[in-house]
Amino acid sequence: MAKNKTIFVCNECGYESAKWLGKCPACGSWNSFFEQKVVEEKHGIAKSKDLKHNMPQKLNSYQGKETIRTSTGFGEIDRVLGGGLVKGSLILLGGEPGIGKSTLILQICDKVQGDGKVLYVSGEESAEQIKMRADRLGIKNDDILFLGETDIDIVNQAIIELNPKLVIIDSIQTMYSDELTAAAGSVSQVREITSQVMRVCKSRGITTIIIGHVTKEGNIAGPRVLEHMVDTVLYLEGERYFSYRILRGVKNRFGSTNEIGMFEMKNEGMTEITNPSDILISERKDNPPGTCIVSSIEGTRPLMVEIQALTTMSIYGIPKRTANGFDYNRLALLIAVLEKRIGLPLGNQDVYLNIAGGIKINEPSIDLGIVAVVASSYKNLPIPKGTVIMGEVGLTGEVRRINMIEKRVKEAEKLGFKSCIIPESNKKDLKDDYKLDIIGVSDIKEAIKKIFK
Repeated sequence: MAKNKTIFVCNECGYESAKWLGKCPACGSWNSFFEQKVVEEKHGIAKSKDLKHNMPQKLNSYQGKETIRTSTGFGEIDRVLGGGLVKGSLILLGGEPGIGKSTLILQICDKVQGDGKVLYVSGEESAEQIKMRADRLGIKNDDILFLGETDIDIVNQAIIELNPKLVIIDSIQTMYSDELTAAAGSVSQVREITSQVMRVCKSRGITTIIIGHVTKEGNIAGPRVLEHMVDTVLYLEGERYFSYRILRGVKNRFGSTNEIGMFEMKNEGMTEITNPSDILISERKDNPPGTCIVSSIEGTRPLMVEIQALTTMSIYGIPKRTANGFDYNRLALLIAVLEKRIGLPLGNQDVYLNIAGGIKINEPSIDLGIVAVVASSYKNLPIPKGTVIMGEVGLTGEVRRINMIEKRVKEAEKLGFKSCIIPESNKKDLKDDYKLDIIGVSDIKEAIKKIFK
């Protein structure tokens, strides 16, 4: 009879050990070992397997199956998923505590009413707590079934007996399996439970959404292999003290990974933001120095975002640089380019940068806007109202070409902007039928001169 035992495997390099080690002797990573089940079979002559019905065939001979999708009831979520929930898919949703994961999932459960039963498994909250949230959100779906359980064997049995259309597991870190001695939430438990849920749900064509906690680094807790096991990985992002939330897809086997969905957290739950640009710049009434509007692309959607900068004389020996919603190292690089290429003396200035609305943007196309707002704050000169700025900045001060320029300019035109500063190489590709004034620049010296003329 087969004997079960466990070994410890390094999550980084795959090194195996009979006992847990704090440091991997192969790759040197710390705290990377997780427990894994192995099965030892009796020694004997291996049986020859019948490969007659499993021989390799030509790829072109296979008939592709039609992908069956179900709408979540949220256009923004469907956009991120590539058109809706795919039957039998396994989706991992991550986010910081209190960001709104459980609220969004409960609203999805309500929107899919009439399409079959929904099984909501919670290992964190009781039925009374879920019912209080459901009443606050106005949930009316009678097909939602609740199971407060952390034993994965009981959960799997319930899935098999009920055969629901949609399964929610909130959260994967609270589930445990008796086959492993590790505590619930450990790397080995998370990996084994996800594997069991995947086998049960995929064999029956049941769509499953797993909610996962994130670490302090912002990654989903558990081994990285967990993200490789599932079909789709979504992150719900946003600052806790801001009402805006961004649903971002970082992996999707059934669609693009570049799309985002925007929501606003209200008392009645998550509400969709169909025109993010209008919302993000709506509170910009006057035009003080150190602010401008930039254009960023998230997936296929152009976003107009307000950037704010503040420069002030440093009282310390080393000037301070702070960035909120933008990469700190990129900000330091752009400040160095400003000092070197146009002689702006920022060596004794503290520089603070903020992207309004609590969102995070790392796209290089906002580089020129950051250069402009820092110069605007230092010179105490406002950037002309109705101007949108876009372009990537290189180390030599050149303004480089950006992608999807037509979508960005059309969005600026739709929102009523009067002028648009873009890379000169992009201007050659545009037609002359736009209502706003398009200004091409080749380097930051030329850009600063045309902005503050």
